[in-house]
Amino acid sequence: MSRISDCFESLKERNRVALIPFVTAGDPDPDQTVPLMHAMVAAGADMIELGIPFSDPMADGPVIQRASERALEHGVTLRDVLAMVRRFRAENAGTPVILMGYLNPVEALGYERFAREAAECGVDGLLTVDIPPEEAEELITALRPQGIAPIFLISPTSTRERVKRICDAAEGYVYYVSVKGITGSADLSTEEVERRLKVIREITSLPVGVGFGIKDPETARAVAQVGDAVIVGSALIKRIEEHADQPGAMVSAVTELLAGMRSAMDSGC
Repeated sequence: MSRISDCFESLKERNRVALIPFVTAGDPDPDQTVPLMHAMVAAGADMIELGIPFSDPMADGPVIQRASERALEHGVTLRDVLAMVRRFRAENAGTPVILMGYLNPVEALGYERFAREAAECGVDGLLTVDIPPEEAEELITALRPQGIAPIFLISPTSTRERVKRICDAAEGYVYYVSVKGITGSADLSTEEVERRLKVIREITSLPVGVGFGIKDPETARAVAQVGDAVIVGSALIKRIEEHADQPGAMVSAVTELLAGMRSAMDSGC
């Protein structure tokens, strides 16, 4: 089994839902990413989605766009992101790390080379926002032999046939986008999420993570009632941005929010 599968299985045995924070690698500067990853695990994160900085993150709202801009100002590249994962693995061999971003940096490096180097560094999954499963066969073929799960998004408007196509291509988990629009753009409806997840679970046995619109412990608790994973990004990056020049305060702000979400999720499950 993979680290992702092992994690979900372990959580299921304990009647817990995964908490998966997203942060952009290199934001607010490259030296803070790995310590922040360790701090998030200590605060209750079960997996980490690590964003690959990109100049045109079209699915992301202004908060995450600015995070990419800050990282790119420091010259952070995909190779730097892989090096961060390697450093994280020196002290943490168990927490799954999923890279999330856009296809261009991966394509520029080359699918097979990326898959090989990512596996060597300890990457467990890849979510590329802008490649549909119909066009991902070559990428999937490179990832799977290296044990890297291809992860795809399902939108609120995806048809049943589309959901099946996505799930057939995916491994690890699928990511349900709980709101229409960019990250951080709207309030989610738990009732609508529950209705859509029921359809998805009729099609696949893969765990379903829910992201976009999770802002605080209350929304995390509500989503934990229906999802297999709670994914939070913009709310964390707002705190990183607010304390970008104060590393200690930044870590405290991020871990306080995550710890509150973890506690709320566990009390509500």
